[in-house]
Amino acid sequence: MRSIALVFCVTLSLAAAAVDLESLVGEDWYGLYFNGQKAGFAKESVSLAKDGSLTMSEEVQFRIKMSGNDQNMQLRASRVYGPDGELTTAHTQVIDQSGKLEFNVESVGDQLKYTSLVGGSKSERLIPNPHETLEEVLSQTNLAHADAAIGDTAEYEMFDPMNQMQLKHTSSVIGVEERMLDSVPTKVFVIQTTAEPIGIESTAYVTVDGTVLEDIYAGTITMRLEPKEVAQDVDYNNDVIISNAALVDELIDEPRTRESLELKLSGPLTSSHLFNDERQFIASEGSHYTFRAKRISMDEVSVPALPVADVSMQEWLKATTFVQSDNPRLIAKAQEIIGSETDARKASELLCKWVYENVRTSFSARLTNSLEVLDSLAGDCTEHSMLFIGLARAAGLPAREVAGLVYVDGPPAGFYFHQWAKVWVGKWVDVDPTFNQPFADVTHIKLAEGDLFEQIRLVPIIGQLQVSVVDDSGSP
Repeated sequence: MRSIALVFCVTLSLAAAAVDLESLVGEDWYGLYFNGQKAGFAKESVSLAKDGSLTMSEEVQFRIKMSGNDQNMQLRASRVYGPDGELTTAHTQVIDQSGKLEFNVESVGDQLKYTSLVGGSKSERLIPNPHETLEEVLSQTNLAHADAAIGDTAEYEMFDPMNQMQLKHTSSVIGVEERMLDSVPTKVFVIQTTAEPIGIESTAYVTVDGTVLEDIYAGTITMRLEPKEVAQDVDYNNDVIISNAALVDELIDEPRTRESLELKLSGPLTSSHLFNDERQFIASEGSHYTFRAKRISMDEVSVPALPVADVSMQEWLKATTFVQSDNPRLIAKAQEIIGSETDARKASELLCKWVYENVRTSFSARLTNSLEVLDSLAGDCTEHSMLFIGLARAAGLPAREVAGLVYVDGPPAGFYFHQWAKVWVGKWVDVDPTFNQPFADVTHIKLAEGDLFEQIRLVPIIGQLQVSVVDDSGSP
């Protein structure tokens, strides 16, 4: 699946700064750990120009395995604040084996000029200027000082170029401890930050002079201050596909065709992960969660014609940065696949079958988009679902992203993080083009719906879930 955790760990550790701008200048190196295993490194740096403008930069290098294959992904982010302290430019770049994606904003009066380069397609437009200031962003640095106390709080906002969204951050001192640094007892503040509206928490361990020793994101990703040569020592020993799966002791009979399934789920699930619909049911049972799923029926469902005209469905027909359904090539390919078919359900089946038969399966750490997959016709579950969704919307069929777990016989057998889709065919139904399933089977555990920004809610549970089979009879 798309490496959600990798994409969103780019969080400039501004708490490492001091209010004195001169003291900001320099660089720090961090080892990057994913659920305790080394997964890459990061360099954070700050520079100050002669005119008084300040640049904060971060470069992250991921070195991981995916099903035994070495993967590299680079992320670069920078923000420039002018002499008056206002944000002038922000830049995010993702480089992987498929190419380069860029997201840029530049202050133009009371607006931001936004430019993106995704799938070889460039987009440019003006959006409201949030008037982000350096003083506001650095407000959390005031939390780490000699007289700081538990409960001290700071708030600030930062604009996210990738998602074109202003994120509000609330930081609070939740603890004070003492650590030995270079054989010297050192006071360390524990600062917890919550980013809204995604609700993901990070915990930083910061010294009085503002040095960030560790920054733990969503309980799964740790950036740890290390000497440069130690931070860069990564040997691709972390296979994220297997290490983050919920393995099971016994195989599940007929996983793709069975009528029903009941499971016991344990781990840090929250209400935001509990999706209940016709196909699945998840409920808290005290110390664990019960999951039940059954095959759905299309009996007595009025299937709409394409393009779907239902006003309430128009949001899921729109083109986005990563689903370029208004691109002429996606529109032409969708029309080629479905031909004269106007029945939404039949069109969905044709698109599902075409993606399954034409996208070559390969695992990769990528930030995926529909147009790029149309060109490469290769990838894992993320690429299958993103191309399917792009083609569906291009054909006038409402579609959206879904993510969670799915059972695979392995080896080793277990529930692996997975992405699929759902479409509106008179009702919402889950579709999995990776397995050529117009109706996703009962081993799919849906834990997130929506685009990349919504799927960030999965980060705290990646590699933290346990699954056991309660009822493997398969009877309704």
